[in-house]
Amino acid sequence: MTEGVDGMTDVSAEGVYSRGANGSSSSYFDTPPEDPFSGSGGGGGGGGNRAYERTPPQDHQAEMSVLGGMLMSKDAIADVIEVLGPGDFYQPKHGMVFDAIIDKFGNGEPADAVTIAAALADTGDLAKIGGGPYLHDLLNAVPTAANAGYYAKIVKEKAILRRLIEAGTKVVQYGYGGGQGGRDIDDLVDLAQQAVYEVTDNRQSEDFAVLSDLLQPAMDEIEAIGASQGLMTGIPTGFADLDRLLSGLQAGQLIIVAGRPGAGKSTAAMDFMRHASLHHRHAAALFSLEMSKLEIVMRLLSAETRVPMHVLRSGDLSDDDWTRLAKRMGDISEAPLFVDDTASMTMMEIRAKARRLKQRHDLKLIVVDYLQLMTSPKKTESRQQEVSEISRGLKLLAKEVQCPVIAVAQLNRGPEQRTDKRPQLSDLRESGSLEQDADVVILLHREDYYDKESPRAGEADFIVAKHRNGATDTITVAAQLHLSRFVDMAV
Repeated sequence: MTEGVDGMTDVSAEGVYSRGANGSSSSYFDTPPEDPFSGSGGGGGGGGNRAYERTPPQDHQAEMSVLGGMLMSKDAIADVIEVLGPGDFYQPKHGMVFDAIIDKFGNGEPADAVTIAAALADTGDLAKIGGGPYLHDLLNAVPTAANAGYYAKIVKEKAILRRLIEAGTKVVQYGYGGGQGGRDIDDLVDLAQQAVYEVTDNRQSEDFAVLSDLLQPAMDEIEAIGASQGLMTGIPTGFADLDRLLSGLQAGQLIIVAGRPGAGKSTAAMDFMRHASLHHRHAAALFSLEMSKLEIVMRLLSAETRVPMHVLRSGDLSDDDWTRLAKRMGDISEAPLFVDDTASMTMMEIRAKARRLKQRHDLKLIVVDYLQLMTSPKKTESRQQEVSEISRGLKLLAKEVQCPVIAVAQLNRGPEQRTDKRPQLSDLRESGSLEQDADVVILLHREDYYDKESPRAGEADFIVAKHRNGATDTITVAAQLHLSRFVDMAV
């Protein structure tokens, strides 16, 4: 297992300094340059604005070659659409041609110079691209369609560079805006990180999508689920009945695992993470605001080797215990699991670290333990409002990095004040927004938590009290807390 990740806790950007003639340090930003957004360049002469007058990165010939190859071969179209989108072209007219080709290709119709000219004429865009002759110019720009994929990568690289320039411009604007008493500094840093993340993540986001564009992906998803014959489409939890109910933990979902102190909520969340990372090799990140890295590793070892936690803590291991540890150490050490035990983490810090892990290791699961220990740098009127902001932030994080986020939460004293001790959604502590923002809420209940003589001692209920996309149910599992784990009843 890998603890932490290079730079994981370093979310600050170092400034660039130069050494003056007198040996003193000075920052480039000590003397602000002329406003690069004012458009005043001193008549196009030298000075600080020259960089902003350059032509953005682009390759006109590569763009023509890509489109020419697409007009020649549908195989080239299939290669190119895996790399490019219409927004990747510097020339607007090339984006129009690309859209028309993709539309024809998607409908199973021929996409050649004749059909594309007709399609552009129908939309009134043919004249905008230079007429039919320009389509033949595109064909003449490339001798064969075989290299269309290569040209597409060139176009993509130029598009990324342009987006990087745009992101840099935004960061400069945020910096000057904040220096003039604008928005909260943490908000500005988060916006700056988001701007750069969107460039490196190579994603194209739009504010809306037409329903007709969404139907086919939805049908594909339904077909994939049917073809899987009931198998999971998400990250497995390790609990058969729970996986059947949820189809695994889905990307973009916020899953709340809640319980009273000592009920085993952290253990349950770690079980989900342990199974995903150690058994299925999905990259997972644990942000622990309560336990230290050493305690987390001890719990993982106990759960995986079945050596009781108190034995590991005492160090009084038998030969059989050492053998169990030795057998599992190799697999455990190779698990793509990242642990951060920084105390009092903010939402902004977690988002920054999660983005970096997503870029470097294709992060598939995030666990935050636990939610009420997180803090917000913003001034809020109440703790309820602060928790609400954190809850919304976790949901946005799940959507942004497209992986499930498990947030451990503490229940209030409601169950203890009722005859029926089973927890309810209303018992979520400090904020009703937890229930609102969560896609799945799992409430942990153990009868022997309240009654040591209960006939159900050693059992626990995973009460799926909310399931946004499906049914709710109660899953009964075996509680082996001396091994820091829950397991299916049959195990």
